[in-house]
Amino acid sequence: MRLRRLGAGLVPALLISSAALADTPKAVATIAMIGDVAENVGGECVVVEELMGAGVDPHLYQASAGDVRTFQQADAILYSGYSLEGQLGEVLAGLAARKPTVAVSPSAISPADLITVQDIYGIDPHLWMDVSLWAQIAPTIANTFAEVAPDCATEMRANANNYAASLQALHGWIETSVATIPKDQRVLVTAHDAFAYYGRAYDIEVVGIQGISTEAEAGIADVRSVVDTVVERGVPAVFVETTINPRTIQAVIDGAAARDHEVEIGGELFSDAMGAPDTAEGTYIGMLRANTMNIVDALGGEPAPWPDALMGWAEQWQVDVAAN
Repeated sequence: MRLRRLGAGLVPALLISSAALADTPKAVATIAMIGDVAENVGGECVVVEELMGAGVDPHLYQASAGDVRTFQQADAILYSGYSLEGQLGEVLAGLAARKPTVAVSPSAISPADLITVQDIYGIDPHLWMDVSLWAQIAPTIANTFAEVAPDCATEMRANANNYAASLQALHGWIETSVATIPKDQRVLVTAHDAFAYYGRAYDIEVVGIQGISTEAEAGIADVRSVVDTVVERGVPAVFVETTINPRTIQAVIDGAAARDHEVEIGGELFSDAMGAPDTAEGTYIGMLRANTMNIVDALGGEPAPWPDALMGWAEQWQVDVAAN
């Protein structure tokens, strides 16, 4: 079961009694992309609370005294690692000796699958953009939860296997859908460089105006370089992100127009945060589905039929997939 952050408060995703909440082990996930996987793995055996909600940029997140209390009260903590959570890393390191505190990306994903970058990060932390990689965190979460809810260990490991199978179906759907974009138009221009794993996994060139982190502002030279690419490649659409001010994307559109190339905004992409609570886009599957639908439609492709293995998800969230 899951607790989602709405403003300063917490709202249960399921209507459950306070007594049940009190008796159920609690886990905190720093970002929703982890929290959603954890909910699917933990089921009714673990209450999952997400620290950063929709529209929150983890690169810029500053921990509060309330966050420290939340960590202290949790039975287990899940975070991404590779410096995604910035200053929270020091807080989490201090808690590791007292309770299961797991950096899911380094724990679950092979170093051979990582993308290295020439900046303060060293490793690109946006691994959730490759669904086949992110599926690998499900067993790691199940093993972590087994420490705090041992009676549910078998059930949670089965949940992890089932959810990972669903993610493999999603991975195949994205791969097939992106492949319908004409090769010369398969260029994904975004506000910051959060889509490298997506580009590698699904064979689409990615161009970000900012680097991996959103802490540093994009410079004039960065914008000019992207304008050059957009004009020279005839890119038909560029994309804004839910956690980033769209001004740099607008600068690219204006720069291309000044060179007689019209480019439109192809839609809004979820990069460092998922959608609003209680929406399809507020789930990991829905986040990647929405991104891919926007990318494929705007760049001249045609989304593939929605997989039979994910029809249950579509029915749960009342998503009309008939047009896929």
